[in-house]
Formats: sequence, structure tokens, C-alpha cells
Amino acid sequence: MEVHDLVDIAELERKHALDSINPKTQSTLGQFFTPAPAARLIASMIDFPDQEQYKILDPGAGSGILSAALIERLLREKPNAIIHVTAVERDPAMIPFLTATLHACEQLAPAQVSTQVLEADYILDSTGLDSTLNFQAEFDIVIENPPYGKISNSSPHRKALQAYGLDTPNLYAAFLALSIDTLKSGGTLVAITPRSFFNGPYFGSFRKRLLRSLTLNKIHVFDSRSTVFNDTGVLQENVIFAASKNTPQGKVTLSVSHDHLGDQVQRHVAYTEVVRPNDPHQFIRLATSEEDTEIAEKMLTLPCSLTDLGITVSTGKVVDFRSKESLSFIQSEDGHPLVYPVNIKNGTVTWPIDGRKPQWFIPASDKENMLLLPEGWYTVVKRFSSKEERRRIVAATWSPIVKPGSVAFENHLNVFHTSGVGLDQDLAHGLTAWLNSTFVDRYFRMFSGHTQVNATDLKTLRFPSTEDLRKLSKESDGTTESIDLILKEKGF
Repeated sequence: MEVHDLVDIAELERKHALDSINPKTQSTLGQFFTPAPAARLIASMIDFPDQEQYKILDPGAGSGILSAALIERLLREKPNAIIHVTAVERDPAMIPFLTATLHACEQLAPAQVSTQVLEADYILDSTGLDSTLNFQAEFDIVIENPPYGKISNSSPHRKALQAYGLDTPNLYAAFLALSIDTLKSGGTLVAITPRSFFNGPYFGSFRKRLLRSLTLNKIHVFDSRSTVFNDTGVLQENVIFAASKNTPQGKVTLSVSHDHLGDQVQRHVAYTEVVRPNDPHQFIRLATSEEDTEIAEKMLTLPCSLTDLGITVSTGKVVDFRSKESLSFIQSEDGHPLVYPVNIKNGTVTWPIDGRKPQWFIPASDKENMLLLPEGWYTVVKRFSSKEERRRIVAATWSPIVKPGSVAFENHLNVFHTSGVGLDQDLAHGLTAWLNSTFVDRYFRMFSGHTQVNATDLKTLRFPSTEDLRKLSKESDGTTESIDLILKEKGF
């Protein structure tokens, strides 16, 4: 057996594990096993410190392919290294495959490689008074593909994390947060995760905690959402990132490939391009090309925030399952338009439409009446764009001419208004045009890796002046092509 055989052996164990796993268990535990090419790519992201011994942690180890890829690389590049791997796995069905993988690693270099398999719940057994994983800040490297899945508020995992001082909404964020505490100062964490924690309020406290302890060194982005875990059926926008604990900020290497097999395009950028020092949200931004950097710089030169424009953005007030008595498919004299994301068509709100969503809102109480906004022009943005849509930000203008009077907006829309009342017509159309531009879409993608568009995200954008937005309304015909042509002439 040669060094380069280790990952191939681990890949066989991974495939055996996939064949034997219970799909319900896989869903419950959030298991998505790393294919061999991705495992080698993840292991390649680490800059090894110049030392003789390496203590490695692989939490949520699955069949052990990440450990194998890291050992394979260490033995090739550091032929005299002494390596110890601690692999933690919760699922007892995975233990035989994990043990087989790590046994092969030990057999290849018995004088250098030692391993330990711990069957444990990484979250529950790392927290609490009776925790069995009493890891200190002892590891040089943590390598992981943590499980993906939400943690319910009532789950023992959420309660254990809260008692530990963590309140993270997702399994992968919990794994990362706990892993930081196991690293030595100067140690490296490398992980493949969803990109969703890079922005938005949902992961805000976790993101700030991570960036307080770790310095980002390398980030790799995949163009394709479907090929990294193509044999596990997951459709996710993933990133690989490597970060070091308690180290100075320097250049960050950003790279992109179509999938885990494709050629990479790399660039090195200042840390402040990735995490802006004055950004209260601490978004992680990825300008993976010179063009992206140019777009980011131009965005920062724009004169206005929403506050400067006197505009507010908030989510629609109507949560339909809470207002069932007020929803109607039938026109009524007491009814008001109810606008859903499905009503957005080509930059305007088409209402009413035939379909599965009620189009009328008839307040059943004074409380329900407070969910209406007064007659006016409003810019609305879908909070969730579909995976098939070309743009992340999908905006449209509500016209009171369609149906004069108050209007209701459903909770899956972001609504732009002025202190609870509508905008003027030209400003509403100009704001819609700006948000539907390719320029804004390109900028938004630098920090958003998912299809959700939060009001917080929109508040971080910069905008032209009120006068320029009104001009954009008058000069464009509302199509993206027209908007982009006008903005190109203006240098965007």
C-alpha cells in the first residue's frame, strides 16, 4: 500500500457506508459524507506549521475520509511527522467503516500514525458537567465536514449549547464553535460547510464569535450547487474555509472552481476586503475576481444608505397561517389586495392572479386591520428567490392604481416604505430598477450564499441619491437590459 492509496481506501469505506445507511438516520443526523476529490481539496487548504508532531481532531468523522486525506498529505509532505488523530462519531453504524479507514492509515506508517475512535455525540458530550469529551485547547488541526441541520429550541442539544454559552441555530455552526475551543493558539481549523453563515442576522452572533477567535486564511467557493455531494443528493452552496486561532490578519486567499474536480482561479486580497472593520454585522464578503472588487469599490462610493434616503425596509406584516380568517379568494367590498411573492412578475406586481394563494385580505379584527399599509407606491423584494431564478434580488413595484386603498403584504416579502407609508411613484420605480440591476445582483452575491434575502442584507446596500433614482425610473423601461445599459453609461 502506498501513501496515495489512503484516500482511495477511505472512499471505498464511504461508499459502503452510503449503501448501508438508513436514510431516516442520515436526515436526522444531518450526514453528508465527503467524496474523495473534495476530501483532498479540503486537506490541501491547510498550511502546515513547521513542527514534528501533529495532533488532529476530526469531529463528526463519518467514514474517516477527511482524516485519511490529511494523513495522506502529511506523510507525503512531512515524511518524518508523528501524527495522532482523534475521530469522533455519533452514529454507531459508522464506527466499523471509520475504524477500517483509520486502521489502514496506521498500517501504512505504524511508527508515525496513531488514531483514536470515540463513539460520542460531539455536542452533548462536549458540554455539561457530565461531558465525556474533555478536550482542552490541545489540537494543532481540526478538520471537519460537520452535520447540516437546524437545532430546535426544545432539543437537548440547544439547551446544552446555551448552558455552555453558545446559542447557534444549526448543527454545523455548533460543531464549528465547539471546535474553536479545542484548538491550540496558532492552530488551524479547516471545514466544508454551507455558505449561509457568511451573512444575515440568523448567524450573526455565531459569525462574530468565530471571527473574534479565528483569522480567515483561505476560502474556496464552488460555482456548482449540486456536484460536491452529488451522490448524496444534497443541493447546497458550500464553501471550504481555513482559519487560524489567535493569529494576525494578513492576506486572504480566495479561490473558486466549478466543483471539487475543476481548475481553480485564485486571488489574494486584503483581509479588510473580506471582513470590513466598520461593518457591525461582520459579513464575510467574497470578491473572487478583479471585477468583483471593482463592483465593491463602486458600491462603497455611492452617496446614500436607506436611512439617508428616508426609506425603511421591513418584512410584510401578514403571516398567512396566523391570519386565516382574514384571507379570501373571493372579491369583497371590504377586501384589500393581498400580495404574495407569486404576484411579482417582470418588475411589477400583478394582482389579482388565479392560483393557490388567496388574493384578498378582509380584516377579521382591529388587530388584523393593523396589518394593512395605507394606499401608496411600494417597492417589494422577494425574501426567498427560487433556485431557478437568475437573480438573488427580485424586486417589483406595487401600484395603487391597480386597486386604490390599503394593501396587505405577505411575510415572504420585504417592503420598502417611508415610516409606514408609500413612496412617491418615481422613487418607487427607481428603487425597483436599481435593485433589479446586474450591478446590485453581483454585489449581493459577494456576501450572500443562499437564496434568502433578509431586510438586514438590504439595509447594508448603498444607493444613488433620490434624484438619481427618480431619473433611473424615467430613463429605463423596467427591463434588466435597459437598466444595465443606463447604469453602464454611468460607470456601473
